[in-house]
Amino acid sequence: MSSAIQRQYQNKRCTPEEAVARIESGHRVFISGNASTPFPILEALARRKEELSDVELVHVLLLGEDPLSRPEMEGHFVHNSLFVGPADRQAVNEGRAGYIPIHLHETPRLFREGRLPLDVAIVQTSPPDEHGFLSLGVEVLLSKAAVQSARTVIALVNPQMPRTLGDSFIHITEVDVVVEADFPLPTLPKKPFTEVEYQIARYIADLIEDGATLQLGIGGIPDAVLSLLEGKRDLGIHTEMVSDGIMEAVEKGIITGARKTLHPGKVVATFILGSERLYRFVHDHPLFELHPADYTNDPYVIAQNDHMVAINSALEVDLTGQVCSDSIGTRIYSGFGGQLDFIRGAARSRGGKPIIALPSTAKGGTLSRIVPTLKTGAGVVTTRADVHYVITEYGVADLFGKNLQERAQALINIAHPDFREDLERAARERKLLPPLFSGFRPGEDPA
Repeated sequence: MSSAIQRQYQNKRCTPEEAVARIESGHRVFISGNASTPFPILEALARRKEELSDVELVHVLLLGEDPLSRPEMEGHFVHNSLFVGPADRQAVNEGRAGYIPIHLHETPRLFREGRLPLDVAIVQTSPPDEHGFLSLGVEVLLSKAAVQSARTVIALVNPQMPRTLGDSFIHITEVDVVVEADFPLPTLPKKPFTEVEYQIARYIADLIEDGATLQLGIGGIPDAVLSLLEGKRDLGIHTEMVSDGIMEAVEKGIITGARKTLHPGKVVATFILGSERLYRFVHDHPLFELHPADYTNDPYVIAQNDHMVAINSALEVDLTGQVCSDSIGTRIYSGFGGQLDFIRGAARSRGGKPIIALPSTAKGGTLSRIVPTLKTGAGVVTTRADVHYVITEYGVADLFGKNLQERAQALINIAHPDFREDLERAARERKLLPPLFSGFRPGEDPA
């Protein structure tokens, strides 16, 4: 690092308390999320509670316990969440926090276009390189747009943050204050997948051709899919999130990106979440490129990957193919995220396959996830016009080009057998299936 850059960096160093002193009542503050959640800054901000009022916090998913969403913070801090998680779910559903339904690829626009003008952006970064560039590390998403739009930028510099490559850098000249902190990033333990998840993954794996490019998310189904890909050749990744399963598939030579039509030979993503080993693996690794969400999640960009296979989940699917993913009835559970970004991108891809995959039941088999109608107040994240494949452990329903009656029958066929009779009855009441034969021939008088 040159002496001039070193001086700039040193002159901007301060304590967490000095950094948050720049935040005033009424400010709108961006906070980086996921494994980049800046815990020391949040804790310092919480200690200023009595000095501040109506500070708006804008973010995606926050990991760990959030000190700013506790009930006693009401009136001092208010969350405005772009993707709800365990840290702020209760606050959102109690009306103490806001939720913005939005496609992930559109989130950076909120800052760039001034729809949500930012007073302060708080991001976590790697230490600067010799040229003064700090990597946004495991979460690029909308952090870069926030840095470029905010009046004040606070960088939490953590030597345990990996230096990721791609469009993932900010320069020390873009930063107003630097807080140094050395702590492990939050991890996402990889849980064993269930037999149901494995069976769903088998159907998905059958749809994946050699040379396909994949988008996968979090959880047992994506992990099970990745475990079943041995023997597939030259698979690629263009996704939101890089997980341990993707790392393991790279190590096995299953993922090479050799046939990708966009960024060949590269794993393209916007954030990384997993184990400490994953974070070490992606550090300075030229295979991985991280980009802001308005690039990775743009359906037009996604569609430039031939044979794009997008694998997403849902809370419930109704008999016409409407997909609810962000709420349980009126209760907000998560967010739009990138589901529809990738469903539409894969649908436009040459040879693409957009997939909604979910277990057939919930709550220990007591509830069907294939339902006659969505719960009252449930949000439609993926419309029935966008849905192509719906997969449960009982099979594959290909809904593309099917009418409502054909869709209902296909979805009943992949529902859990315990619920099929009730679903058929509901479908007949909605005229989605023909009525049962009454026992009388046409023209006969039933009396």
